[in-house]
Amino acid sequence: MSFVPLSAAERADIRISFEFFPAKAEDMEAQLWASISDLVDWKPEFVSVTYGAGGSTKAPTLSTVRRLIDETPLKTAAHLTCVGATREEVHQVVDEFRAVGVNHFVALRGDPVQGVGAAYQPHPGGYANAAELAGALRGIADFEISVSAYPEKHPESRDVSADIDMLKRKVDNGAHRALTQFFFDNDVYERYLERVRAAGISVPVVPGIMPIQNLAQLKRFASACGSSVPSWLDERFAGTEDHPAERAKIATSIAAEQIADLCRRGVNEFHIYTMNRSQLTSAVLERLGLERAGRAADAGAAA
Repeated sequence: MSFVPLSAAERADIRISFEFFPAKAEDMEAQLWASISDLVDWKPEFVSVTYGAGGSTKAPTLSTVRRLIDETPLKTAAHLTCVGATREEVHQVVDEFRAVGVNHFVALRGDPVQGVGAAYQPHPGGYANAAELAGALRGIADFEISVSAYPEKHPESRDVSADIDMLKRKVDNGAHRALTQFFFDNDVYERYLERVRAAGISVPVVPGIMPIQNLAQLKRFASACGSSVPSWLDERFAGTEDHPAERAKIATSIAAEQIADLCRRGVNEFHIYTMNRSQLTSAVLERLGLERAGRAADAGAAA
């Protein structure tokens, strides 16, 4: 795949959203907010903040979401899981987020409290899966609801058909869009989308894009979530171990090429996993020819 510049019409049609995770230390907190400050001018449709297994990051997630809502113009979604919690506990969390202004949830089952790879067991007094959680959210209020989708199937699913059946249950229970796990083979996404549409699912299925900050770290993530890492990624990054600027240039090209190719397949929405770092995300968007809102305004004023 090589990069072919997008037309003005293709660029104008692109819509993006960003994902962040709550910081775990003071230096990471500073990095998170510096990244948010840097990315705000890209005018994302929304941003989302992740939520740890069993609610392990509820307090920092709530704090991050509250600050985003209070101090930025960004429409903010909170991730919400149901693993390891009763229905009453889930409803309490929903009420807390709602009280700070959240009206958009990313409804997820969540990883087992024991960690990725452990057998999942629904809480006897809780919601069994994300489909039930989406239905509960719809029953509480008129929330905007996003859910997850897996072009290469969830690691615990029997097969892709079972995975798509679960997605349909989520949508039937009120989900407005699906955000996919990251992938690097656009043919895989396109075949998945064809099966999703054939199943009667019409909501947007937004590709999750992962600009590669660190290839070794990416492989660990991919192993845990069932995404494949093609061998050509190793080939593209070969020989750059001691050349961070070259690695960043290659990572920028890979993500920009993927998005541009998806645009030409009729896709115009993208959910970018920022890893709380703005430089690479911004470089990708600049490579695509998009403009920050501030720069566009400055250009108009100077004309």
